[in-house]
This record gives sequence, structure tokens and C-alpha cells, in this order.
Amino acid sequence: MKKISESTVRRLSLYLRFLQEAADRGADTISSEELARRGGTTSAQVRKDLSFFGSFGKRGMGYSVPELLHALRDILGLTRTWRVALVGAGKIGSALFSYRDFQRRGFNIRAVFDSDRAKVGAAWGDLRVRHDEELDRALAEDGIEIVIIAVPAEAAQGVVDRVVQGGVRAILNFAPTRLKVPAGVALRNVDMTVELEGLAYTIVNGIPPT
Repeated sequence: MKKISESTVRRLSLYLRFLQEAADRGADTISSEELARRGGTTSAQVRKDLSFFGSFGKRGMGYSVPELLHALRDILGLTRTWRVALVGAGKIGSALFSYRDFQRRGFNIRAVFDSDRAKVGAAWGDLRVRHDEELDRALAEDGIEIVIIAVPAEAAQGVVDRVVQGGVRAILNFAPTRLKVPAGVALRNVDMTVELEGLAYTIVNGIPPT
């Protein structure tokens, strides 16, 4: 399979969401036009995105919602449960832990860590916040596959280095800083300040929403 762009993968996630919504309301089929309209793209782009992974749907009949839903879940690796650790038990970490769709999509937060002893031991659902000192051992013992980082910027690189050393190859970073990871490690950054600045730019420059 040829290398798939990150933008294509992001659109697949959107299509999956729209398909789930269609399934929840009892729809049997959905058209590329509807997926395109919901996703802010074109029907040609929808068909191109899906064509990387096989042949779906029939001309004039659209896509079977159950079949395409299952196919996209398989493509995105969501037919299994992923073991996730959250590093950072502050306000952002708390909000992420409470996000119900993680569990629904198969991302199971198995451990929460923080270096603040005032937070250690606090009950988070069925878990208790563990001290940062336990991180290295827990990564192996709990079989952690993905780590979410929600720590202050100055602490983030040190955490990333330990996580990589522990064998984790997928990291979602919420710390507002540029991190370095070796080849073979997937790093995704979510910088809320940058997103807000982008919105401010559209307002002051009179750019209409799309």
C-alpha cells in the first residue's frame, strides 16, 4: 500500500464519525455527496480517499453504512482495544480522562501519572493517580501502547524521552512546545493556543468561516 497522507487519515476519521451518526439514526446507506458535505470536501475526494483501501459502494446506490463503518474501523485500527497512559493530572489531563469517546473508540486509559504528590493517590474513576516515578516500570508492566502527554512545556521533553526509552511508539502531546522523537515514533501535537490564534486571524482579517 502506498503511503497515505495525514490529511487523508484525518478525513477517514471524520467519515467514520458521520457513518456512526448515520448508523445511530438507522440509515442503511450514505452517499459520497453526503459524506463530502459533512466533511467540507468534495465527493471526488471522498471516493479518492476510500479508493486507497479498496472498492466500496455502487454507483448510484451509495455506500452500505454497516459495511463501510466496519471497513473504516478496521483501516483505522479500531477493531481492538489500545492501552493508553496519561501523563499529567492537571486540568487538561482531567478533561481528557473524562472524554467518553476515547473509550468508545477503543482507547482505554489504563494509568494516570503526575509528579505532584498532592495529586498522587487521587481517585480517577477506577484508577488512582500514580507518581511519575512509577512511569518507566508501568509502561512495560501495563503494556502501554500510546501515551498522552499533558504536562507543562518545560517537563514535556523529559517525559517523551522516558516514554520512548520504555518502548512506546505513539505519543499525543498537549504540551505547548516542540518535541523531538526518533524515527519510528509517531508524534501528534495539539496546541490549543495555535488553534485560537488561527481563529483570531480569521476574525481580524475578515475571512469568512468555511
